Amino acid sequence: MASTANPAPSRLIRPGVAPLRSGQGYSFLLRRLHSLSGIVPVGLFLIEHFISNAFATRGPSAYTKQVELLSSFPFVLGLELFGIWLPILYHALYGFYIWYRGDGNLGEYPWAGNWMYAAQRWTGAIAFLYMLWHTWHLRFTGVHLLVHPDAAFGKVQGEFQNPVAVAFYALGILCASWHFAYGIWLFAAKWGIVTGDVARRRFGYVAVAIGLVFVAVGAATMYSFLNTPLQPLGTSGSSYAMRQ
Repeated sequence: MASTANPAPSRLIRPGVAPLRSGQGYSFLLRRLHSLSGIVPVGLFLIEHFISNAFATRGPSAYTKQVELLSSFPFVLGLELFGIWLPILYHALYGFYIWYRGDGNLGEYPWAGNWMYAAQRWTGAIAFLYMLWHTWHLRFTGVHLLVHPDAAFGKVQGEFQNPVAVAFYALGILCASWHFAYGIWLFAAKWGIVTGDVARRRFGYVAVAIGLVFVAVGAATMYSFLNTPLQPLGTSGSSYAMRQ
């Protein structure tokens, strides 16, 4: 009698996170740079940005001084271009490419991991669109804040007169906080900084706490802009009409 071949064993999907792949050609380097850029410099910029905006909780004068400090750096445009804008652009575009390719999704993550994978992609996309919109309105329209930093508080308040803008700010803060917090967890897991299921689970609590801190700081900052009487646009001599 002919023997029946044993069926191939099904692939066991273990909980956890897929490691960085060796890739081919430049793939390994690009994936490494993408993973690293989410922490340095993009993650560091996000921390600085949340801290700087949090000065709004101390009033318009404190916020103006912080904007003046940042705008007084030498070669500020070059620092922004090479230290912020280009790294964010690379991290976002390569992230979209990974999403398009579907790398490291269904074949390598358990069911819960697929939800996390999808959430990371969507929050990254929304945060990127928010940053484009936010940067365009604050830096490239209306009063130039590098020249008139004392107009910064009033300019943000002017955006907050639109309820849609307020909702988009809140959504952007939530998405950026989630994306960065879970990105820290992914970075630690992929680079072998945190190994083993128990250690990863415990570090997951740390990542959740980081995300909640960012959300709380962002909410407090938004409340300060919304709760403070409308400020004039500094040296421009104009101000937003006060609403009764």
